[in-house]
Amino acid sequence: MRDLKIPDQRHPEKAHRPDNAQPKKPSWIRVKAPVGKGYQETHRIMREHKLVTVCEEAGCPNAGECWSQGHATMMIMGEICTRGCTFCNVATGRPQALDLFEPGRVADAVAKLGLNHVVVTSVDRDDLEDGGAEHFAMTIRAIRKRAPDTTIEILTPDFLKCGPEALETVVAAKPDVFNHNLETVPGLYPEVRPGARYFHSLRLLQRVKELDPAMFTKSGIMVGLGEDRQSVLQVMDDMRAADVDFLTIGQYLQPTPKHHAIDRFVHPDEFAAYEKAAYGKGFLMVSATPLTRSSYHAGDDFARLRDARLKKLGRA
Repeated sequence: MRDLKIPDQRHPEKAHRPDNAQPKKPSWIRVKAPVGKGYQETHRIMREHKLVTVCEEAGCPNAGECWSQGHATMMIMGEICTRGCTFCNVATGRPQALDLFEPGRVADAVAKLGLNHVVVTSVDRDDLEDGGAEHFAMTIRAIRKRAPDTTIEILTPDFLKCGPEALETVVAAKPDVFNHNLETVPGLYPEVRPGARYFHSLRLLQRVKELDPAMFTKSGIMVGLGEDRQSVLQVMDDMRAADVDFLTIGQYLQPTPKHHAIDRFVHPDEFAAYEKAAYGKGFLMVSATPLTRSSYHAGDDFARLRDARLKKLGRA
């Protein structure tokens, strides 16, 4: 995997922050080392097509396992974000101009990897009038043309500074799953996600359903940032009020000492309790484990999500 720059170079906006201790990970957080032919082949295809992956940029703990199976989450619109969330390992700064050939390269990589399901995400691009909405749409259309049997899941920014047409553009391109992560509970937004607005993100997910009631929607949060159980349950209620279908909950893992401190490591039993509560609230699909991430096992989860809807409609 790509070597990360030292924190004060990669994250100059965080350089003034005091170091936060990085506690030792408990026994239940284990990851597989990036080895094997599958991993190397995925790495080769990513480099050959000059593609960025969130697996690398965000330091995902599951990258070794996923890449070994030929799965990678494409990150479009560059590797520099215009936001400075305190939990995130993606670099912050002034992004370069969009690469209009990128959608085609993503589609070619999807075809070469033979993916049944692909997740496409991006950095926040507050510098663009449409937040990159048309670039998302172009990427979806290119994948449909090059790999028509692949289902497409997108994980979008919040389009906070854009007009309503930005979201409309993305939804009109017909991804199979529209994902936008709330990331944390509203009370932690000022510290964890200062450039975003909780209720705007919630409304974004609700608006997707208004534009296309048949489209699956998905959102996720991290725990271990300082939230309490009641606030997590309230986020679940808020998501269900917005008709979100699929919930993910995972453990926050601190990328560097300059990032938001870990409040605690949440025990697997607590994740199991969150999963049970979420199903009780009406989510069609829930993934809640310490290593859960938005795109981890996304293809398998999408198949179960689709089956759950058919069952709910009495067609299974």
